[in-house]
Amino acid sequence: MKTAVASLVIGIVTLSLGADAAETDKTLVAWAAPANLNQRGGSVLTIQSGDRFDAIVFGELKSGSWMAGSNFHRRTNKAQDKYAPETADGKTMVQMAIVYKADEILIYRDGEIYASHQAENIDLLSPENSIAVFGLRHVGTAAGDRFAGAIEDARIYAKALTAEEIRSLVPNEPSKIEPYAWWDFEGDKVKDRAGRLPHSRTDGGAKLADGKLVLGNSSLLIAAATEDGAKIAANGQAPAPPYVEETPAMPQEVPENWLTYHLAHPGPGVGFPGDPNCAVFYKGLYHLHYIYRNNHGFAFAHVSSKDMVTWKWHPTVLVGPNTGHGMFSGTGFFTKDGQPAIIYHGQGSGRNQLAFALDDNLDKWTRPVAIFPKTETGEEPKMRHWDPDCWLNGDTYYAISGGGPPHLIKSSDLKEWLALGPLLHEDMPDLGVNKNEDVSCANMFKIGDKWMLLCISHKLGCRYYLGDFKEEKYLPEFHAMMNWKGWDFFAPESLLTPDGRRVMWAWCNMKGAQTAIQGLPRELSLPEDGVLRIKPLRELEKLRYDEKDAGDITVSSGDSHLLDEIAGDTIELTVTIKPTGAKEYGVSVFCDKGGNGLPITIKPESKALAIGEIKPPFELAEGEDLNLRIFLDKSMVEVFVNDRQAAVYMQPHDKEHVGIRLFSRDGDISAKVKAWKMKSIYDSP
Repeated sequence: MKTAVASLVIGIVTLSLGADAAETDKTLVAWAAPANLNQRGGSVLTIQSGDRFDAIVFGELKSGSWMAGSNFHRRTNKAQDKYAPETADGKTMVQMAIVYKADEILIYRDGEIYASHQAENIDLLSPENSIAVFGLRHVGTAAGDRFAGAIEDARIYAKALTAEEIRSLVPNEPSKIEPYAWWDFEGDKVKDRAGRLPHSRTDGGAKLADGKLVLGNSSLLIAAATEDGAKIAANGQAPAPPYVEETPAMPQEVPENWLTYHLAHPGPGVGFPGDPNCAVFYKGLYHLHYIYRNNHGFAFAHVSSKDMVTWKWHPTVLVGPNTGHGMFSGTGFFTKDGQPAIIYHGQGSGRNQLAFALDDNLDKWTRPVAIFPKTETGEEPKMRHWDPDCWLNGDTYYAISGGGPPHLIKSSDLKEWLALGPLLHEDMPDLGVNKNEDVSCANMFKIGDKWMLLCISHKLGCRYYLGDFKEEKYLPEFHAMMNWKGWDFFAPESLLTPDGRRVMWAWCNMKGAQTAIQGLPRELSLPEDGVLRIKPLRELEKLRYDEKDAGDITVSSGDSHLLDEIAGDTIELTVTIKPTGAKEYGVSVFCDKGGNGLPITIKPESKALAIGEIKPPFELAEGEDLNLRIFLDKSMVEVFVNDRQAAVYMQPHDKEHVGIRLFSRDGDISAKVKAWKMKSIYDSP
């Protein structure tokens, strides 16, 4: 018998996504006692299929409160200010119930309503690969928070229970309604008394004691339909159904707010993260991969183009069922005999991996080959295996293994690898950034007479070094940022065009239209003055049509000028402003009838370009014109300034607010403005 304690039941209602309520209604129930009320984000009971899940989560968004957890908070109410904090001590079980009914989620505590909200629910019980998770919020990346405490009983019902039905439930006793799955944690083995999820795995000290499941800060229990499913889940990846090859494609009805001329992931799956990867030009086509996540984990989407403007999706073949691991960041390169190859981190494998193209369309690849570097003495080096990059320098392949600090390895044949130690030279000067700063999504290449290292720090964002090699180390001489807010411009990747241009992309992780948004391709060059030039890809001019020329415009100090014939949010603008003594001047976009919008401001005294909340550094030379190229794509803004600075920004706005306004403060300005509407890159060529 269990000791007499008050009961905590947590039930989560069925989630449904475009299916009949009978298929999507469900209730998750668990009697549990948190070991402490300060823990954050663990789960008492999760039902998961692929990367989608619903869970009874404690303290994730609001400390001490229960909530209905879900993948990317898709079905979670984020407004939890009225969610009451738990008060029970670690020995007291509290009864809670959260019910998913049609398009509503109801949460009960001790049979009384706790909270409710609307949600588009999904079916998680029909899939054959469904698993139950205890302790961990869900199986997969970024799921490290655990629930610590005791669980007396846990159940899943394939219907939405009523409040009366929830109040009638008694732990360790059968209910009149047959559960889909039921764990009472009696005996010395975990058992689903309903028989649907009979195979289980425990980790991190999870144990049965006194008729309860006892979980610590790192504990985990997995229950699955098959032994293989339980094993896969216990190793950190949700089991998935057999892989059916998929090709991302635009929907027949494109949502109004989707971007028009930026490459972005259309589905299936979610483009998060959306790191661009493995870019090469081969046999007349540019090829680019980017990360997205489907039911089988992290995969590489593959697109190709003749001009880097209009893209075609290929079938997704670089995916866990084909490679044996998830696909994390890497780069593309060519072998000594000209064969396209990729290097990347195999998520879940603990190793960086190589694969080699088997066809001209890059739709077929060899099985991955794991990289095992050795020291001069044949030992395993102490280094992190993470976001790699590889390039051929002379007759030697060099590869970066990212992290903080990054490491460098080399090989003559891509088979045997020698560890060279840390990438960065000990003589690296103080460049205003920590020498051990995270170097992820690395991409090294020659530009001008320097070597450029494009990379990110997960803390700082996209950035780059310029420098040289010395004694098989990289010696940076200069460092600068390319990202100005959060992860707005992230995970860079580049390629060399046949005419010798270095073109880069970056993932723009911004709240707005879509996921896996790729920033407009940028041409990078380094002339003799040593200042990096950043220009929009010249082929983007193919998208221009319906040119408008506003002619010469003068704006007096303290005044503004709303353009008459130029407006829109799917346009390109060029603005040239003659040298002026004005202290602040620029262009506002997305303006309402009163001229209020998003200002793009030059501030000469502060040596900055201000766009909304961001202020990238920029300084005009004495007597130099200001030349702005501004790309507006729905809510997304990309600004290029005198080929020496660039920034992206997302500004949601009313679809009627598309005016363009020039302004000046403390001085007059003289300007010329041209504009073009921009074609969709998704229309048929």
